[in-house]
Amino acid sequence: MNAATYTTNVIDDNSPSKRFMRALRVILLRMIAVLSFAIFASLGFCEEENAASWKTPSSDAVKKASFDWINAKAPSPETLKRAEAIWSDMPKQATEDDSLNRVVAVFALSDKDAQTLQAVTERPPQSLVPPKFALLTDPKAPSFVTDNLRLRYARWLAQHEYYDEAQELLKGLTPDRVVAPASLLFYQGVVAHRLLEKESGVKTLDLLLESDSVAPRRYSALARALRADLENLDEDSLDHVARRMDDVRRRLELGRVGPKTVTTEKGVVQSLDKMIKDLEEKSKQCDKSQGQSTLRPDKPSEESKIAEGKGAGEVTKKNVGEQAGWGDLPPRQREEAMQQIGRDFPAQYRDAIEQYFKKLAAEKEE
Repeated sequence: MNAATYTTNVIDDNSPSKRFMRALRVILLRMIAVLSFAIFASLGFCEEENAASWKTPSSDAVKKASFDWINAKAPSPETLKRAEAIWSDMPKQATEDDSLNRVVAVFALSDKDAQTLQAVTERPPQSLVPPKFALLTDPKAPSFVTDNLRLRYARWLAQHEYYDEAQELLKGLTPDRVVAPASLLFYQGVVAHRLLEKESGVKTLDLLLESDSVAPRRYSALARALRADLENLDEDSLDHVARRMDDVRRRLELGRVGPKTVTTEKGVVQSLDKMIKDLEEKSKQCDKSQGQSTLRPDKPSEESKIAEGKGAGEVTKKNVGEQAGWGDLPPRQREEAMQQIGRDFPAQYRDAIEQYFKKLAAEKEE
């Protein structure tokens, strides 16, 4: 019996061997599926394993949510018509920031606080103290409204260097609660970067870059730069001190003279004192090592004994003249002095001294 005849007999036969072969085949297929899934997951081809933890909602979903809210407020026909007009020219490839702006515009149709907030965020700051809005902290207001208004206002605050106020509004917001998740993560990262909060900043920017293809290109590019800057920031460096000094400058310009500004100022002074002390210690150690290298341990001089001189005590007398000075040095010695100055001081000092020498030479010739 050949293989073809055997296979046909097995298939046609309704015997226990047929049922056994079917069960065995099912088991083998399940094993292959499980092994394939494990292999693809380990190689990074499993979409579920690599899916980003956030995504941007579609403009249709955002539009529906905004109309659900305004319809619940029993709007007048005129208000409903204006809401339709806000969404009428929505492009197919709308950005999430565009969706956020339209949502806020719909909120402003039926809420005075939202209307004022929208107006404030469309112009530069009018005073050093940004206005407060009760709606943003109203526990009775729908979270869809408060969360997106908080994002809109915090974004404006961060753009005008009100980082502390922006951070307070952004605290607790997550990508799934707003219509512009990339904008939320980006400005959370910007605030953490400007306030030198390294750990939280890196974590937030990493979360933004999870959906690199979804986030706007400008956000992704800047997020990589901010993350690299935070990653390389050393708290004991002069760069860190300089940034804290710039933060104090910003706070003072905004009229912030409270405990946080004072604490930052004290921290800057303490860091500078520590750096100066470390430099002094290194300088002392360097001087000590240089002094020890000039000693001759094979013939140490006795401290309480005056060394006996064997010379006659006379030196060669030279007439340096009344006009003698740096300008009268021989060219070779003058160049050696200039080289020494060039090693010890910035370049501008060398240029100034060269001009000084030229002036002395010109006066002598005259």
